[in-house]
Amino acid sequence: MTSPMTSTLTPPDSSTEADRLPADLPPNAGRAATGIAIVLVAQLMFVLDATVVNVALPQIDTALGFGPASLSWVLNAFTLAFGGLLLLGGRLGDVFGRRRMFLAGLSVFAIASLLGGLAQTPEMLVLARAAQGAGAALAAPGVLALLMTSAPDEPARLRALALFGAVSSAGMSIGLLLGGAVTDLGSWRWTMFINVPIAVGVLVLAPRFVDETARRPGRFDVVGAVTATGGAVAIVWSLIGAPEHGWGSARTLLGLLSGVLLLVVLGVTERRVAHPLLRPALLRSRQRVGGLAVMALVFGGQLSMFFLAVQFIEHDLGFGPMASGLAFLPLTVGIFATSRVTPRIMAAVGPLPMIALGAVGLSASFAWLSTLDAGDSYVSGILGPMVLNGLSAGIAFMPITSTVLGGVEPEHAGAASGLLQTFQQLGGAVGLAVIVSVYAAGSVPGEFLPGAQAAFLTSATMAALAGVAGVAALARRRPAPVPA
Repeated sequence: MTSPMTSTLTPPDSSTEADRLPADLPPNAGRAATGIAIVLVAQLMFVLDATVVNVALPQIDTALGFGPASLSWVLNAFTLAFGGLLLLGGRLGDVFGRRRMFLAGLSVFAIASLLGGLAQTPEMLVLARAAQGAGAALAAPGVLALLMTSAPDEPARLRALALFGAVSSAGMSIGLLLGGAVTDLGSWRWTMFINVPIAVGVLVLAPRFVDETARRPGRFDVVGAVTATGGAVAIVWSLIGAPEHGWGSARTLLGLLSGVLLLVVLGVTERRVAHPLLRPALLRSRQRVGGLAVMALVFGGQLSMFFLAVQFIEHDLGFGPMASGLAFLPLTVGIFATSRVTPRIMAAVGPLPMIALGAVGLSASFAWLSTLDAGDSYVSGILGPMVLNGLSAGIAFMPITSTVLGGVEPEHAGAASGLLQTFQQLGGAVGLAVIVSVYAAGSVPGEFLPGAQAAFLTSATMAALAGVAGVAALARRRPAPVPA
């Protein structure tokens, strides 16, 4: 039997858009649109927080006295907690109610943001960033489920998915823009403080406009929670430190081995318990597994834009924090502009052509960036690839999300959303670690361009592999010939 969420998230068939659009708006369309907007504001805050402090790192270092090695933990603490706790957050939402966990996680996030802005020592700031990641991990898995329950009909759900994709893929560039603006106009502390009024606004409005989902009571899978969280944390921690300590170091290898072993225990456990943290059935779909692989590869390759391109813009072109943020505006505009038309395109052609086209465009944008040289300006070297990257990401993100969540029963939507976002974080950690390692292998101290060409080509390869994975997952298999 097909559930309501199954039907709304299954990739659309070949019926025309005119067949899908209702003649009149549903009676609750205004309230639904407000609820969707509120949830998307929170999603944007969670995503941009991964990069909002990037352009403020020099100011943070000066104010609190971080060393060169420890400064990276201002970024890594958030990523580690966010990536490690997402599966747990998804399951908690399924059991206790997604709006309830969304609001609880958002409260933790807001308090941690306030404490981060007040930090007087490096240790206090890093702990606050980890708490931000934990709060985001509790709240973020419920975002997609709440979007689906808030949307009144199928076209609205497709539009909500497109906006979710736009917010999620543009959030990091918006973070650079916002971080640069508040750092230039005020202080690095406002990269933390700015979350507080936004979070309070969402906390006040969400109970009025966003409905609670049904609770799915059952015994909680303690072993699954420990092994899933421990395995994800161990893998992310190992990958974050791999460029610094080496891929063959004992720290990296033992961390990865520990993570894999914990995930093996998770797999064995989830097959035996009555109420698993992660249903093995979610990974039995070729389309879903392929979609997760595509998401990890796209997200991993995309981080070169925020690690490599920002260095060229700041160091080689001499842009300040605000100017660096503004330099990413074409990417953000491209993503949001494309998100306006992706629901209509997907209704017409389905997800496969969009994923393939998006992957080709992303790969081409990274290959274009690999041609940067010392004589390039922003317009000649960065603007074109950035526009192409934004348009391509906007085309690909929504059909990837729809593919992963297609066919998921409502009671497992939180776990599926947590799985999707876990692959984003793990893909980002793996991608950034590989990119940094490739860059470091050819780098020259004090110069950006040596090593950058190979690193950008690595991102291009990841995007190309994402396209291959998408085709392999979604291409229809020809039926076996019937014997005469």
